[in-house]
Amino acid sequence: MTDDYYTVIKNNRIIMTKLKPLPAIKVIKILSKIGFQVIRQKGSHVFLKHPDGRRVVVPVHPNEKIDRSLLRKIIKEINLSREEFVKLMKEV
Repeated sequence: MTDDYYTVIKNNRIIMTKLKPLPAIKVIKILSKIGFQVIRQKGSHVFLKHPDGRRVVVPVHPNEKIDRSLLRKIIKEINLSREEFVKLMKEV
């Protein structure tokens, strides 16, 4: 399996973990792991909802990956840190 992230190291210190584009199905699996449930789909957009009320939309296009900028927006919407998201990525 290939890594879906990479770590920037400078002066023997980890600066940040950078995300690589991910398939939408993997993002949905990660969100499901933390309690989000698919509530509906309209066209190529899957709508997920968490029991505490958080909602997020994930675009699902065949043979395309979700870009880093959209991944960052999704992570921000669900109130997770990038590190927590990467940890969940490794588990899925």
